[in-house]
Amino acid sequence: MLKIKKDFIFVPYILIALIPITLITGPAVPDLSLFVVCLIFIIYLYKYNINLLSNNFTYYSLFFWICLLLLNLVSLNFYKSFGESFIFGRMLLLPIIMYLWLLKTNKLIKNVILIVLFANLIVLFDSIYQFLNYHPLNGFGDDIFSRKAEIYGRLSGPFLDMVPGSYIAKFFIFGFIGITILFDKKIIFLVISIIYLSLCGYLTFISGERMAAATFFLAMILSITLLKNYRIIFIISSIICLAICYLTINLHDHYNNFKVIDSKPGHLGLTIEKFDPNCNQLSECKKLINVQPNFLEVLKNFDQSAYYETYSLSLEMVKSYPLTGIGMNNFNYGCKFVEEFKRERCWSHPHNFYLQWLTENGLIGFLCLIIYVAFIFYIVISSKNFAYKNYSFIALSVIFWPIMSTGSLLKNWHGIETFFIIGLSLSLLNFNKENN
Repeated sequence: MLKIKKDFIFVPYILIALIPITLITGPAVPDLSLFVVCLIFIIYLYKYNINLLSNNFTYYSLFFWICLLLLNLVSLNFYKSFGESFIFGRMLLLPIIMYLWLLKTNKLIKNVILIVLFANLIVLFDSIYQFLNYHPLNGFGDDIFSRKAEIYGRLSGPFLDMVPGSYIAKFFIFGFIGITILFDKKIIFLVISIIYLSLCGYLTFISGERMAAATFFLAMILSITLLKNYRIIFIISSIICLAICYLTINLHDHYNNFKVIDSKPGHLGLTIEKFDPNCNQLSECKKLINVQPNFLEVLKNFDQSAYYETYSLSLEMVKSYPLTGIGMNNFNYGCKFVEEFKRERCWSHPHNFYLQWLTENGLIGFLCLIIYVAFIFYIVISSKNFAYKNYSFIALSVIFWPIMSTGSLLKNWHGIETFFIIGLSLSLLNFNKENN
C-alpha cells in the first residue's frame, strides 16, 4: 500500500518540481502539467480517502472557489465567466497540493528549491547574453534560443514574452535559499551569493521592466530587514548592483546616442531618433523608434496615459456592477461589446490584479480575495519555523505588493507562476533546518 501511494506521488511531484523550468517554455506545458497533477490528486483522495482536506486553508480555498462560482452566475458573459471561475479551481488547488501533499519532507523541498535556482541561472545567463547581443538601431537581438523581444529596449530572455525581469524578481529569493543549501564554506558562499544577487538585480534593470526592478529592490529591503544573518550580503549586493546599473546608463549605447522627437504619456508614446555611431554610407545611420514613455511623463500627464484609460474604465465597471462585478475575464469583452463600456482601444485586463478582482468579481469577490491573501500571510507569520518563514514573507510580499502593474491571475502563465510561489512559500514552513 505504501509503495502504491509513493507511485501516486512520483509523477505529480516531478511535474510540480519542473514548473519553474516549464514556465520558460510558455503557458501550455505548465498548464497541462497542473491539469494532470490536479486529476491525480483528486483520484488519490478518492481512492485512499486521505484526510488532506481537513485544514483551514483548504476549507477557505474551497469556500473562495464556491463564492466565485456563485458570483459569476451574474455577469456580462455567463458562459465565459462561469467557465473561467470553474477552471480557476485548479489554481487554488496548486498551493494545497504543494503544501499539504507533495512537499512535506526536506529532501523533496530541497530538490524544488535547487530546480528554481537552476531555472534562475538559465534566465540570468540567457538574458544577459541577449543584452550583449545589441545593435543601436535594432535593439537587443536574439537570445540563445533565437527569441527576441517585440518592443525596442526590452529583453525577452528565453521566454515567449518580455518577462525575464519579473520572473527573477519573484523567484530570486528561492534561488538564494538554494545557494545556502549548496555551499557550506563561508568565503565561497559569500562570493557566490553576492554575484548571484547582483546579477539578479542587474537583470531586472536591463530587462526594461520597471515594476520588476521596483519589486526586486523591495525584496532586497525586506531581506536586509528580516534576514539578519545575511544582512551584509544583501547590502553589498545592492550597492554593487546599483553601481553596475549606474555605469551601464552612462556607458552603454542603448541609454545614449538618441534624440527625443516626441514625448506622450500613452503606450509607446516616446518617439526617439536613434543613431548608429558605427554606420557607414552603405548602411542606415539613424532610425525613428517608439518606446515606453518616461515614468515622470506618465505621472505628470496621468489622465492621458494607458494606465488612466484602463483604470478609469475599471472604475466605471465597478460603479455599474459594485457587488458582483462584470464576471471573471470579462474586462476585454465589456470594453469591446457592451455599449456603456466601449472604448477605441481595449486591454485584456486592468493590469493590476486587485483592481481586476474588484472589477470582475465586485466587492464580495474582492473581499474574498483579501481574506485569502491575509490567510496566507497569517499562516506564514504565525509559523514556528523561524528559519524559513521570513523567506516566505519576502516572496509573498513581492507577488502581493498592491501598488504595481501586474499580469492577470486568470492567464495560465501568470496564474500558475503566482500560485506556485504561494505553494512553495507555504511549503518552506515544512522545511526543518536541523534535519537539512
